[in-house]
Amino acid sequence: MVRAIDSRDLEMVGVQGVMMNTYHLMQRPGSSTIQALGGLHAMSAWQKPIFTDSGGFQAYSVIRQNPKLGTLSDKGLLFRHPESGRKYQLTPEKTIQLQLSYGTDVVICLDDCTHAQDDPATQQQAVARTVDWARRGKREFERLVAEKGLEEVQRPKIFAVIQGGDDRALRRQCAEQLLEIGFDGYGYGGWPLDEHGNLLTEVLAYTRELVPVEFPAHALGVGHPEYMATCAEMGYQLFDSALPTRDARRGRLYTFTTEDGLKGDWFRFVYINDEKHVKDNRPISPHCDCPVCQRYSRGYLHHLFKINESLYPRLATLHNLRFMARLEARLRETL
Repeated sequence: MVRAIDSRDLEMVGVQGVMMNTYHLMQRPGSSTIQALGGLHAMSAWQKPIFTDSGGFQAYSVIRQNPKLGTLSDKGLLFRHPESGRKYQLTPEKTIQLQLSYGTDVVICLDDCTHAQDDPATQQQAVARTVDWARRGKREFERLVAEKGLEEVQRPKIFAVIQGGDDRALRRQCAEQLLEIGFDGYGYGGWPLDEHGNLLTEVLAYTRELVPVEFPAHALGVGHPEYMATCAEMGYQLFDSALPTRDARRGRLYTFTTEDGLKGDWFRFVYINDEKHVKDNRPISPHCDCPVCQRYSRGYLHHLFKINESLYPRLATLHNLRFMARLEARLRETL
């Protein structure tokens, strides 16, 4: 689910696909429940593309924050749920099995995620694991596709993730080995931001250069409007992030400053909690065609936010997602 809105809302604002999280799905509601409800498409009433991540990033984040909650080895990840304490194991084969059982359209291989500033030994180990896990994941994918008797046009797509931190030699090594194994698309792996929160522009650009243009490239975790535009210029076509919806719920709304194009200062934030919006009759943006801007004022949204009314997250989320869909359209027109 996308917090505060449903599948009809997503269609209404022009969202083309959704990313669902294997790490969370395997715990709640669980694989057997998802299958009993007809798979992810039927369960969520969303018939457009569904990507599922491997779950590795989330499990890795839990372990990184608290090593007592799990371990990472060449076999995969073993972790405990932070609240229930229940143990889960995530291997390259297991994540492929889970994603295919969910009925997803794009599966992503397990990878060993790192920060750009991690030491060389850690980066080298992550690349070796990522390639090995991708090879094992692809083998399991092919086995299951054959077992299910899926034709080429029926099977999901499978993506691999390129690791290597900010080491160009390791990035190239990882990319070349993954290309040799063969996948339908490739993702930028690792944190896309440095320790100061700045986009790792050079690393992202170099990683895209390593992948032939005929393959789609996914800028995993990139969702800030400015960063998304920058990555699109590099050749990335796919993006996923919780940032636009999280920002909406917290009162940061996105607006274009012009009716078309992406030149100069083309967007800005509206902080709906600001007192200057108390009696503001204007929409969030005069350039927006979303259902919120067509009907409601900044003053009304400010009021809903201040009284913590549950209607606010829905309206704010609709607006920010419509902004993102319109941004994607502008990128397709200008690039």
